[in-house]
Amino acid sequence: MAAKNAYVKQIKGVTFIGKTDSNHWVTMDGPEQFGGSDAGTRPKELILLALAGCTGSDVAVILGKKKIKLDGFEMNISADTQETHPQVFTKIHLEYVFYGKDVPKDAVERAIELSQKTYCSVTAMLQKSVEITHSYRIEGTR
Repeated sequence: MAAKNAYVKQIKGVTFIGKTDSNHWVTMDGPEQFGGSDAGTRPKELILLALAGCTGSDVAVILGKKKIKLDGFEMNISADTQETHPQVFTKIHLEYVFYGKDVPKDAVERAIELSQKTYCSVTAMLQKSVEITHSYRIEGTR
């Protein structure tokens, strides 16, 4: 089993910095009315970025191995939270957007499926507690 480590340090109020084994610092913060400086991404927002980064990396690698040429690749993430505390995510939707000429639909669908069902560890963790859905669009060249 591979152990992972993280270090988080309070800067002031609810402003924190943290780094993991990759040794890259991330700033996390809250709004000023809650003691923050509004100088960083909210911790809960980082979960959405982690999910999209994980599955997006999978999809990019899979399509690259299939020699699918893209002019661009983006993801839009939307999430619903419950009204009461703790305000956990109740639904997360990922929209994959691919740009390119003659991007094969079947290859895109298979890459997304492999990421969602096999490779993306963030999806595997989150889907135990939140509904995760996805869609995709293939647009022409940019």
